[in-house]
Amino acid sequence: MNKKYYNEAKPRSSSSRSKPASSRGGFRTRSSPRGKSRRDEDINVSKFINKAVANKVEEKFVPVHAFAQFAIDETLKKAIEVKGYTTPTPIQDETIPHALKGRDILGIANTGTGKTGAFLIPLIEKVIKNRKEQVLIIVPTRELAIQVDQELKEFTAGMKIYSVCVVGGMSISRQISELRYEYNFVIGTPGRLKDLIERKKIFLSEFSTVVLDEADRMLDMGFINDMRFVMEGMPRERQTLFFSATLSPTIQKLISEFLNNPISISVKTSSTAKNVDQDVVRLRNGESKIDVLHNLLKQKDFNKVLVFGSTKHGVEKLYSTLSERGIKVDSIHGNKNHSERQRALGKFKDNITQVLVATDVAARGIDISDVSHVINYDLPKTYDDYVHRIGRTGRAGKYGKALTFVD
Repeated sequence: MNKKYYNEAKPRSSSSRSKPASSRGGFRTRSSPRGKSRRDEDINVSKFINKAVANKVEEKFVPVHAFAQFAIDETLKKAIEVKGYTTPTPIQDETIPHALKGRDILGIANTGTGKTGAFLIPLIEKVIKNRKEQVLIIVPTRELAIQVDQELKEFTAGMKIYSVCVVGGMSISRQISELRYEYNFVIGTPGRLKDLIERKKIFLSEFSTVVLDEADRMLDMGFINDMRFVMEGMPRERQTLFFSATLSPTIQKLISEFLNNPISISVKTSSTAKNVDQDVVRLRNGESKIDVLHNLLKQKDFNKVLVFGSTKHGVEKLYSTLSERGIKVDSIHGNKNHSERQRALGKFKDNITQVLVATDVAARGIDISDVSHVINYDLPKTYDDYVHRIGRTGRAGKYGKALTFVD
């Protein structure tokens, strides 16, 4: 059995909750990277400790529908089969029938639950029925936009359904050129979409369907004004599909602004997946943080590890240190250009590198199979950030581990 280089901790007693953050293992958030002041939030260390449910027989989800039973084109059914989708996930099972009827949808679901398929399948069907249909999909990060675009292309191979992906950090000239050709889907991040709309390269009046995916994250990143700008330019008669992992007061206000009599669908069971084993790493007197991390990464079962740091500079420094120590590692953060980020993701996905060190830019939009561990080398700013970080492991019902370094 491999030696553990971390202390298995137990949640603190409830009596500790009345103590100030400094004495009970909590911490306060800082300002967000876009200059927006985040609400101060105390997070008890015990929230980073949650044992995975092992060997427990849970009630298996039985969908009401099969993909073959949905009222969609046979070509699309075949594409779903080729893609390897066997039975709908809960969010797909409940969302697709209502979306096919043109209803507005409010979907609340944990990360990794199949939301992308839940909105792409009915909207592809909408385009098949009307080739003039144009769909706008708004997401918080370029990585998620690229992922959605790739999944769309897999579903629509050979159907002559085209898309344009418009995100920051990539050539806007090329995106403008691609927008001159025929397309049915535009997938983008709020800032770049606003830029192209103001340049009169995208005309919102032409879109009768819009998806806002991970709306809570877009708020968290300071995109609320850009979101409102886009939505205010859309036709009043439209279909809106709105997905979020949380229902904060601001999100509820946006729902009332953006959606018309929506069907509410919630498949969120808990903040974090039950199959992700969560624990903390406490440094003993005299221990070096980098040494403890290195010793963890040398263990056999740490075979595909996502390590989160808080700053671009810190992530790059950690990458350099681990590389010098012989770890197969790469990094991803905001100072990397698009091709560098995609290359790092590709190497990690293909198991060429064992470790990917990242800022929170990677916490959303990365869907890589079989990540064995997520390590929070630096503390997340908020608990929501923590939830999305560790959501990169234990995906599709698989077992994962999450470790958080604490003082």
